[in-house]
Amino acid sequence: MFLRALIIFAVLLIIDFYVFQGFKLLFPSKGAGRNLWYILYWSIPVIALIFILAAATTKWNLWYRPLKIYPFAVIAVIYISKLFIVVFLLLDDVIRAVRFVYEFIADKFSSKPEVASTLPNISRIKFFTQVGAAIAGVQFISLLYGMARGAYDIRVRKVSLAFPELPEGLDGIKIIQLSDIHSGSFAGSKYLENAVSLSLDQGADLIFFTGDLVNDRSTEAEEFGRIFERIKAPMGVYSILGNHDYGDYVHWDSLEEKKQNLQSLKNLQKQFGWKMLNNSHTYIERNNSRLGLVGVENWSKNLRFKKYGNMKDAVQNFEKQPFNILLSHDPSHWNAEITSTYQYLDLTLSGHTHGMQFGVDIPGFRWSPVQYVYKEWMDLYQNKSQRLYVNRGLGFIGYPGRVGILPEITVFELKRELA
Repeated sequence: MFLRALIIFAVLLIIDFYVFQGFKLLFPSKGAGRNLWYILYWSIPVIALIFILAAATTKWNLWYRPLKIYPFAVIAVIYISKLFIVVFLLLDDVIRAVRFVYEFIADKFSSKPEVASTLPNISRIKFFTQVGAAIAGVQFISLLYGMARGAYDIRVRKVSLAFPELPEGLDGIKIIQLSDIHSGSFAGSKYLENAVSLSLDQGADLIFFTGDLVNDRSTEAEEFGRIFERIKAPMGVYSILGNHDYGDYVHWDSLEEKKQNLQSLKNLQKQFGWKMLNNSHTYIERNNSRLGLVGVENWSKNLRFKKYGNMKDAVQNFEKQPFNILLSHDPSHWNAEITSTYQYLDLTLSGHTHGMQFGVDIPGFRWSPVQYVYKEWMDLYQNKSQRLYVNRGLGFIGYPGRVGILPEITVFELKRELA
């Protein structure tokens, strides 16, 4: 851990030195003002080193949560922003290298006098540094805004879906999907209280939670147990596990400790009144009509995520109904297995991607870097008669903010489509 911390800091220091070569042109050329800028510039890597070494040499998971989340997030935002400057400085260095080679060859083989440049009277490196600094500044401000505002700007998205096979008794049924709460990312309870109140205000018949209640440990959910116990619906609350719920991303003293953590999380959800579907199924009745509900543990096409889900177990002895819903945390599961083998599952609800918490999400245009990893990453998809909805997630992890891709509570109204 300590060695990894030193490697991380070494990489950051290389970035700092490189960016500093360009930034020197933006500082005053001499005097106390220049020295003040130098001190301010180099204070950031010093502070970063203190936090990185402190995290590497202490029990970081026991730190006061705001101290554990926000200083590292701000440091990350600063260095992500600096990378934009690095891009422009690299571009400038390439141009300068080409010019150097050209002028060297011209000086050796040409007897003509050098022609005066017609370019504006501004050094190219200063120009590139100014552009990079401006873009980095915009990025820095947007990421900070995403932490202060975007992470808590919940959107209630209402989605009406029509299915010809939906039984008459289920026509108009209202379902809420919550996903990716990541309770370990919150320093206080106000946001989650507001999210639960917004959910209950929708008057849904059913509530489905599609995984990642915690970041790593069951104690994160226990801390907000009073809030999660409020999540109720007339026809029940059903949940599944996400990849973070298994505790795979934290060091445990023993395998038994890890197993106990997972069992504690399952027990907590039972205490909340949620019915967990761990590779299992159930049936929901309304107005003499029956809905089949299948819940699978985390299953991903991505090899870096463990496959805990088992569809064969989940549908063993399952009686197919006229309309059936699957809860599966990772949307890559849908195209990898569901659409080819389990075509009777009419609607699949997933989460997991968070829309990478960064992107553009406006009517007519959606973009996020996560789309280059996940084909289905946000909103509604259809393959023949089967549909998939990927929830944007309610919480956040890693970067404690959201830019463009805002937290979501999804309200589905299922309609019977008449032939």
